[in-house]
Parts: sequence; C-alpha cells; structure tokens
Amino acid sequence: MTTHEGALNTVPTPRVIHTAQALVDEVVVVDALPVRGGNAVAHSYARYAGGAVNILVAAARSGASAVLAGSVGTGPNGDLVRSALAAEGVAVSSPAVAELDTGICVVMVEPSAERTFVTTQGAERRISLESLQTSAPVPGDLVCVSGFSLVGRTRDPLLGWLAGLAPGVVVVLDPGAAFAGLPEAVQRRVLARTTVWTTNAQEAEQLTGHADPVASAAALARRLPADAVCIVRDGPNGCQLREGEPLGTPARSSAGGDRHQRRRGHPHRGARRVPCGRLGLGHGGAPGQCGGGDQGDAARSSHRADSGGDRRLPRRAGRVGVGVVTARR
Repeated sequence: MTTHEGALNTVPTPRVIHTAQALVDEVVVVDALPVRGGNAVAHSYARYAGGAVNILVAAARSGASAVLAGSVGTGPNGDLVRSALAAEGVAVSSPAVAELDTGICVVMVEPSAERTFVTTQGAERRISLESLQTSAPVPGDLVCVSGFSLVGRTRDPLLGWLAGLAPGVVVVLDPGAAFAGLPEAVQRRVLARTTVWTTNAQEAEQLTGHADPVASAAALARRLPADAVCIVRDGPNGCQLREGEPLGTPARSSAGGDRHQRRRGHPHRGARRVPCGRLGLGHGGAPGQCGGGDQGDAARSSHRADSGGDRRLPRRAGRVGVGVVTARR
C-alpha cells in the first residue's frame, strides 16, 4: 500500500495486485479456422502483452497503484511484458525467472470475433509462496485471482498464500471456465476467502446450473461469505449485482429499477441489475475485471463495437503492445 507524500496525515492508497499469468498474445486474424491438417492465410499478425497485463494497465490508467505478483521470464516475451507494464507505471514485485521465458497464447480471431486459443506454459507458471509474498499485500489492497491459476503448478502456492492474507485484504476472484471443474475442496477454500466474485453469465451457469443470471447470482451468493459481493456479467444487458446473501426468496430486479431483499437490517442487501459501466466493467472487460485475462463475452462485444462490423483487427488498449483479446489460460 502506498501513501500520498507531502500530506500532514499520510493517507494509505489501496493497490491492485494481480496474481495471474502475464503472457504474450500472438494474434492472427483469419477468415475461418483451418480444418485438421489444413492451412489458413492470416490477414494480419501482431504481438501483445496480455493476460493479467490488461487488468493492471486498466487499473493504472484509472489512477490505481498496480502490481504484478505473478512471475515474468527472461527472454523476448518477458521483456515485452515488463516494458508494457513499465510504460504504464505498473510494478513487477517478484524477481525474473532465470533461464526461462514467458509463455505465449496463439489467438486466432474470426470475422465474428470468435477466438480460438493455443497456449504454452512458461515462466508465468513458476510462482512460489515466496514470489507471491514479494507483493506484500496489506489490509485495503485488492488482490486479483484468476480461476486459471487454480490448476497446474500455480494452484498450491496460490492457495497457501491466499490462506495467509490479512483479513482486511480484498480478494477479487474471476473464476473463468476453469473454476467449475475444480475439486470441491479447492472451490470451498477459495470461496471462503473471496470478497468479490465477478464472472460472466455462461461461467455462472456452468457452476450453478442456472441459465438466468438472477438465479445464478443467488446460487453463487449462497456459497460466498455473508458480506461478499457477487457480480454476474450479462453482456449488453449489464450485470447482476448481489451484495450479501439474502434469506428466503431470491431478490428480483427489473429494467425499470432495483428491488432489494431486506436481510438482517440491511435494506440494500440483495440483487439488482446495473449497467456494467457503473461498476467500471466496460465492454472491453478490463477496468473492473480482475481475472487472468479472461475477457469472455465482454471482449467479444468490444471487438464487434470497435471493428465497425467489417474491420477485423482486435482493439488495442494502446501503448507498447498491450492487447485486449486474451482469454482462456
């Protein structure tokens, strides 16, 4: 946590700390995916720093102090990630992984903005309890966790580190598609420490079995701590925001206004639909989304809106090769 210098009373400034993977996206725009064993000619090719970089850059541009707690490799890919973060004033707390470069994600983008991925794993997966601790979160800081970090070699160090966080540290979980397939014991450990859950409607349905975002938000809230916030992003329809777990019938919401369930004397606890922009969840997905680069339906909407229908290049977040097309890790 940083402080405002020069003030008589120093005011702590919460930081945004991301634990997920910062990768390099290698993006090709194609008319269609090749058949098995076939070939496709790309209209364009670009390299971007992606994954957790997107969220951290958005946080920094919004005025936050941002830190990457994940690992970065040694080589051209790691150099691209570090330069993109440094250009935005984002710190990398852990030392570089020696003799291993950061991995890449090959992204094939079709005219519909549908994306297909092939991801390698490199230095970004070489985290440890000690490397995560270099970010030194304190109460008030926001720690972002991706469900894709809860598989493979990153899972155990991350779980151990989360368990030792101070109570006042805010943990923001973007579960991604990976979370629904995790062992129940792992899900329980993560959910018990989650302060804010943010997911898209499809991922919420995979976990709860409810296609209706109102119902899935209610089901998710019952698995979270009583004071947690649950956000289910519903594309252009906005978001279902549930603050705390209401008792009895799930709260309803309508386009004309909010209806709140009363719970234990808290008249505003319950569910309500809000525009994504009010939560900082623009269709690019970055400002309020703390996942490991999973933009889901939000990024697809961003690409369609920015491409004007027939322009096929994905939108760039700007400067030093920062992209917004990354997703599943």
